[in-house]
Amino acid sequence: MSEPVDPVAVTPAATPTDTVPSDTVPSGTVPSGDTAVPPAQVVLVSGGSRGLGLALVRMVLAAGARVATFARTITPELQALAAAFPERTYVASVDITDTAAVTAFVKEASARLGRIDGLVNNAAVGQDSMHLQTSPEDIARIVATNLTAPLVLTRAVLRTMIRRNGRGRIVMITSVGAQRGYAGLTTYAATKGGLDAAMRTLAREMHGRVLVNSIAPGFFASEMSSVLGADQLDAITRRTPSGRLVEPENIVPIARMLLFDDTNLNGQVITVDGGSSI
Repeated sequence: MSEPVDPVAVTPAATPTDTVPSDTVPSGTVPSGDTAVPPAQVVLVSGGSRGLGLALVRMVLAAGARVATFARTITPELQALAAAFPERTYVASVDITDTAAVTAFVKEASARLGRIDGLVNNAAVGQDSMHLQTSPEDIARIVATNLTAPLVLTRAVLRTMIRRNGRGRIVMITSVGAQRGYAGLTTYAATKGGLDAAMRTLAREMHGRVLVNSIAPGFFASEMSSVLGADQLDAITRRTPSGRLVEPENIVPIARMLLFDDTNLNGQVITVDGGSSI
């Protein structure tokens, strides 16, 4: 029997030109990552209708940048923002698992607002079931929404982001659940851990042209609390050194830094959980 082959050991070392789609940037014109990536000017936020997504959309507008966002349902709050900033927003109703619709949205957003140079992968669905009680259909749905769809969206945005030697910034909203074990979140945690792994690999593939990082929030009072009972929620709060759960307002400044500041952070997971995972 032959020995298993380690693909890393036999794969030639990557170069800047062989990791970039050949139909977007001609070979030999890829810049090295030896200069700072400028602040984002056009940011796409997935799932911007409510909660953290809506707070991120508001933050991008407050920073003076343009923002494109989509969700299955457009809330009145998002409609009001789009009406208040018609020259700097593009909003549409899109199912993130619909690849054709997502691709069309990226093209239309670029045509209306300019080249997208910032992406926040925020849209996701939660889970509220032990793995033994989670149907194969629900596992497939969570993986399709939380892992496959963000990877497809990231690919579509990257193809516009790096065109004509462009640069950019990508933020994955993942979860502390990918680092710690929490009952009832097996598939959810697997998808968020998958995004963290993809983030690190992308950071290497893009050679500094695109800064790629993750923000891993702890339990959201508005999101994961619905998964847990009051006793579990109280126990998590007691175990958290800061003594309180995470709020969207705790995540927004970190996302703003990753999109607009010159931090040289790349390939990192920034955990915001009040210290519950230490």
